Amino acid sequence: MDGTKSDGAPVGSSLERSSSSEGTQQGHEDDDRKVRRREKNRIAAQRSRKKQTQKADKLHEEYECLEQENTSLKKEIGTLTDEMKHLNEVLRNHEKVCPLLHCSLNFGLISRHDALNGPLPR
Repeated sequence: MDGTKSDGAPVGSSLERSSSSEGTQQGHEDDDRKVRRREKNRIAAQRSRKKQTQKADKLHEEYECLEQENTSLKKEIGTLTDEMKHLNEVLRNHEKVCPLLHCSLNFGLISRHDALNGPLPR
């Protein structure tokens, strides 16, 4: 070899060092850029995981509320069903003694169905 680089600069010359330091500087800039990009990506990933966790927590709370409401509504259905059974029994007992259903004057004027479902005649 004749002691020159491919760019024509002699080996060990200030041109070679300048070129070498530019490459090193470029390498550091590339490394810094990679570090910043990784950090930015790490923060974005944390933010995304946090948002996903918050969404899951909100859905779980909503689920719990709906479960409570469902339980409450089932309880109300049971209460109303019992009340309906009781009222049907009261009605059956009343039908046995109701003068409107057994009165000979009203017998032809109102049907049993109308007497039970409609307003009382005046």
